[in-house]
Amino acid sequence: MIKLHQFNPSGNCYKVRLLLHQLAIPFETREVDLAAGEARTPEFKAMNPIARTPTVELEPGVFLAESNAILWYFAEGTPFIPTDRLERARMLQWMFFEQYSHEPYIAVARAWIAFFGIPSGKEKELEERIQKGYAALDVMEGELRKRPYFAGEHYSLADIALYAYTHVAEEGRFDLGRYPAIRAWFERVQAQPRHLRLTDVINASPDE
Repeated sequence: MIKLHQFNPSGNCYKVRLLLHQLAIPFETREVDLAAGEARTPEFKAMNPIARTPTVELEPGVFLAESNAILWYFAEGTPFIPTDRLERARMLQWMFFEQYSHEPYIAVARAWIAFFGIPSGKEKELEERIQKGYAALDVMEGELRKRPYFAGEHYSLADIALYAYTHVAEEGRFDLGRYPAIRAWFERVQAQPRHLRLTDVINASPDE
């Protein structure tokens, strides 16, 4: 069975759980204690030398990392990847945006504030990250005023990728009340078949 090595509160890990659940693909989870440095152990680096979660064990000894690459692996050939050339490219555009212009700011601010503490001397950097996170939210709000989903008329991997950290952005001091189009999009995402909340625990490795 597929094994997902994860930190449950992570949006990057949640993306993978959400897609697997929506595709009805069975999987096990194994929690990685990031605060204790478990991702930096030789055992974990043998699975993923970048030392990050999520890391998926597809079969014994076969591993795949990077959340959006994992999404693509499982979604290929499914309705989560558009068949239309432009919509597929637009989906990738927003997945790249999520990793380059969104996640480094919204996810990091949330991680520092809600889970790990603000590193000493990083207080000014936190405020800068919050400003850049708002810039990403502004871009998303503008896009969602024009179309219901990021790739066009249909829910895709782009929506999974962006929803993961956006819907919990308030945990990083972001005020989502100013974004009506984003909040309406939340409702559309949550109405998808087999939607899974970030806090839902649906599976665990037998040795946990």
